[in-house]
Amino acid sequence: MQYTEEQIIRANQTDIVSFLSAQGEQLGKSGKEYRWKKHDSVTVSGNRWYRHSQGRGGYPVDFVMEFYNATFPEAVKMLTGEEGEGRNSTCPAPSPDFRLPEKEENNDRIIRYLTENRGIEKNMVEEWIGSGDIYEEKKHHNVVFVGRDADGIPRYAHCRGTGETKYRGDVAESDKSYGFCHRGTDNQLFVFEAAIDLLSFIQLFPKDWKKRSYLSLGGISSAALMAFLSERPQITSVFLCLDNDHAGNEASEKLAIEIPDGYSVIRLKPSRKDWNEILCDKNADRKKSIIETVTMKVPEKEELVPMLCYEDIEQTSVEWLWFPYLPFGKLTIIQGNPGEGKTYFAMMLTAACTNRKTFPNMEEIEPFNVIYQTAEDGMGDTIKPRLVEAGADLSRVMVIDDTEEALTLSDDRIEKAIRQNQVRLLIIDPVQAFIGADVDMNRANEVRPVFRKLGMIAEKTGCAIVLIGHLNKSSGTQSTYRGLGSIDIMAAVRSLLFIGKVKKDPTTRVLIHEKSSLAPPGETMAFKLGDEEGFRWVGAYEISADDLLDGKEGKPTETKLQRGTKLIYELLADGNAVTIRELDEKAKAQGISQRTMREARSRMKEELDYRMNEKQENTIRLKKQGRMGDGRILE
Repeated sequence: MQYTEEQIIRANQTDIVSFLSAQGEQLGKSGKEYRWKKHDSVTVSGNRWYRHSQGRGGYPVDFVMEFYNATFPEAVKMLTGEEGEGRNSTCPAPSPDFRLPEKEENNDRIIRYLTENRGIEKNMVEEWIGSGDIYEEKKHHNVVFVGRDADGIPRYAHCRGTGETKYRGDVAESDKSYGFCHRGTDNQLFVFEAAIDLLSFIQLFPKDWKKRSYLSLGGISSAALMAFLSERPQITSVFLCLDNDHAGNEASEKLAIEIPDGYSVIRLKPSRKDWNEILCDKNADRKKSIIETVTMKVPEKEELVPMLCYEDIEQTSVEWLWFPYLPFGKLTIIQGNPGEGKTYFAMMLTAACTNRKTFPNMEEIEPFNVIYQTAEDGMGDTIKPRLVEAGADLSRVMVIDDTEEALTLSDDRIEKAIRQNQVRLLIIDPVQAFIGADVDMNRANEVRPVFRKLGMIAEKTGCAIVLIGHLNKSSGTQSTYRGLGSIDIMAAVRSLLFIGKVKKDPTTRVLIHEKSSLAPPGETMAFKLGDEEGFRWVGAYEISADDLLDGKEGKPTETKLQRGTKLIYELLADGNAVTIRELDEKAKAQGISQRTMREARSRMKEELDYRMNEKQENTIRLKKQGRMGDGRILE
C-alpha cells in the first residue's frame, strides 16, 4: 500500500494527543505538554513527540511506527483512516524491482565530468565516491547519485549523462522519498532540486559543511523533504535552495506551506538560475552567490521557563515550633487510629502555643495565633471544652467560617486567613475531610498538586501546618503505608508523627517520630490520657511504629533531657566545676545534643552557678553542695 504526498502531510499534521486519547491511552498534563503514562519518558504536544530517555522524537508517522510497531503505510492509515492512493510515497522496504546500475571498475569519466564540466573540486568528488553515494555506471558511464535511508540502504538512484547527450533520469522503481543527501549533526538542512546543485553549493560554501545536512529532492516534490524531517528531529531550520526561476520559486512557496509549524524556513535565491551556473562562471562574484534571503516561516517564540539560580537564593535555616518534631513553614502529619489521642494532643499543642505551657524540650516561645480547623467534632460541645481543659488562650484560637462554602486544602482562603491573622500554627483535623470532593486521595497525580500548594503556603507564610490523619485497615504493612490515600501524601510532608495506645495500659499514648526530613528523628515520647490526673508527659518510650501498630508492648525509658540532667549532676558531684564545652562534649558522646543540654541547664538554672575560668571559658558548678549527685530527674 502506498500513499500520496498529500496523505503523508495530513498524517504528519495529526494531533498526537487526540490520537492517543482515541486509542484509550492515558495522558497527564505537564506544563504545555502531555506526558504519556504508558511511557512516562514520552511527552507530546500538537503533532510533535519526544522520548526523553533516548533523546529523540519527531512527527506522528514515525511516532506510530515507533510505539505501535507499524510499517510506514500502516502508520499513515492509522492516522488518516485512508487507503493508499498513489505511488509517490515511502515504502516500508526497498522495492524488490529496484536495482542500482552495475558499477564501472574505475570512476575516471565521472571525475573528469564533475571537475571539468561542473567545476567541482576533485577531492570533494573523490570523497563522495569513497562513501559510495556517487559512482560511474558501467554500461553508459553515467554519474549515479544514490539516495539512502537512515540505515544506509539504497532506496533511490538518479543518473546523469557525462557525454554530449544530456541524459538524466531516475533508476526504475526508485523511491523519491529518499533523495541524494548528506546527514549532518547540527540543526540546519539545505534543500536543492538536483544533486549537482547540492555539490555546487557545498563547493561555494565549504566551511564546516559536514556539520550541516543537505538534501536533493530529485525535482520539486516534497516527499523526500517530509521523510527527511520525520527522520531527523534535531532539524529546526530549513533553507530552500531551489532554482531561481518560476518553477523553483513556486515550488519553494508550496514547500514552505507543507513544512510543519515549528521550523524556521528560509529561501536562499542563487544569483544565477542555479548554483552550478555560479560555480562554472569564473567571472562570477562568489561572495554574492546568494542574491536574496527571504524568511518564509518563523516558529512561534517559545515561552521561556522561569528559572532561579541557586547562587542568587538566600540560604536560610529551619525555624522550629518543637524541635525536631514540628517545623515552622513546613507540613507535618500526625496519624493514628480513631480515639487514640490525636485530637487531644492537637488541643494540648494549641494550648502550648497560646499560653506558654511548653512541651518537653520545647524552647519557650511568645504566644501566637492558631487556626484549629475541624470537621468531625462540634466546636461548641467538644472542641471549646477541650481547649478550656487544656488551658488554651481562646482569644488566640480561631477557625475559618466555612458554613456557606466548604473549605478544602486547595482553598485560597487558607493562605489569606494565615496572613490576615498572623497565624503561626494551622491544624486541620482530619485531613481526609478537607481533601475536596473532586480529588481522589488514592491517585498520586491528583494528590500531589494539592499538597504542593499547601506546602508552598506554609513556606511563604512561615506557618507550621499540622494535618491530622487516620490510618487505613491494611494490617501487616509498614507504618508509612498505613496512612489513608496515596503514599505521595507521606512524601509531601517534612515530618510524620504516629500516636497510638499501649495495649497493656490504654491510658498511655506513645508519640513516635516516624519521618524527619529536616533533622534527626526525635525521641519516642509517652504521655498519659484518660485517667484522673489528665494529660501529662511521662517520658521516653522504647517501641517502633510498626511494633506499636502490631499491638506489641515496648517499655518506658529515660528521655535525653533526663539523661542530660543526670549527666550534669554526675559531672558536678563533689563540688566539681566543668566548662560548658566539656559538658557538651561528654553529652555528644552519649548522643545528647547541645540543644537538649541547654534545655537541661535552663531547667536547673536555680541550682547552677556560672563563672569564668582562667581561660575565659564559661564554667558551671552546683550552688548547694548538699544536693550534688542526688540522682534527681526533672520531669
